[in-house]
Amino acid sequence: MKPVTLKDIAEQLNISITTVSKALKDYPDVSKKTKGLVKELAKTLNYKPNTFAVNLRMKESKTIGLVVPVIVHHFFSNIIKGIISQAEKKGYLVIILQSNESYELEKKQVDLLLSQRVDGILISLANGTADFSHLNGIIQQGKPLVMFDKIAKIIKCSKIIIDDRKAAYNATQHLIDIGCKRIAHFRGALLPQNSIDRFLGYKKALLDNNFPYDPSLVYICELGDNSFEEGKENARKLLKDHNDVDGIFINTDLVAIGAMTEFKKHGVKVPEDINIVGFSNWFMSSVISPTLTTIDQPGYKMGKTAFKQLYKEMKAIKNKKPLPSKIITLETALIKRESTKSEME
Repeated sequence: MKPVTLKDIAEQLNISITTVSKALKDYPDVSKKTKGLVKELAKTLNYKPNTFAVNLRMKESKTIGLVVPVIVHHFFSNIIKGIISQAEKKGYLVIILQSNESYELEKKQVDLLLSQRVDGILISLANGTADFSHLNGIIQQGKPLVMFDKIAKIIKCSKIIIDDRKAAYNATQHLIDIGCKRIAHFRGALLPQNSIDRFLGYKKALLDNNFPYDPSLVYICELGDNSFEEGKENARKLLKDHNDVDGIFINTDLVAIGAMTEFKKHGVKVPEDINIVGFSNWFMSSVISPTLTTIDQPGYKMGKTAFKQLYKEMKAIKNKKPLPSKIITLETALIKRESTKSEME
């Protein structure tokens, strides 16, 4: 069945299409009686406005693109919820795409979003992204781009981030404060900026406290997906290489939980034998045993803030008054739980 149009309503009431359009929009130059007739017939015929045509006239699609490395992940799912909560308030549809940590797929997805004429793009980069030409392409087309979490510092666009170095520093400092003497780090892949910054925060905390930096205590999640299995694998390597480690700062909670599972299998007790701090405050970190000390990363707030900034920039471009890009840094907090000792022993 064909969609009902303004022309269909106009023909049945024997009035002009312009009058129908004005009546539906409550224009004052249309009589109350005509408005009533038009609205009643529109309801009866189940008329739906052609939003595509309206948006085309307004030179906007009322859609935005969102590219994330993974969707089924506590942190990113919270970001998505935050974005959608704000987008719905402003009448925007969100096209969500998953790059699977692949640069090639990420590049194709950006091209797809641009071909769909989205009004703006939000993106958290894949671990494998080292070439940023596709991001510059967004900006060159006059589309606002806002990056969040995993960013590229050299791209001139707005960014919503946390201070990863500071958060990692605080996590490592906590291990030092409770008496750990030999502290390892399970880090993310080499490329993402947040992985780099967390490593640098860990290293700086050691050096500031006159601890020697030992590169053999840094284990890379080589698959790049910060998974439960990588946590188990790195825990096995650590037990084989260094039986004197009494503290670990781990790049994400999921990796930390994998490590804790492996330690338990080998009879290594947390925190009696080894203290662990994770990162992100995933919901599982508060229900496992022992519960996981971690850095709280505000995913939902990051999502809300990212859309609000994108919306401001889309509106500014529409009004031909583009805004300068800005960096918004959200606060983090150390959540102390059972995987670290409560005091120096």
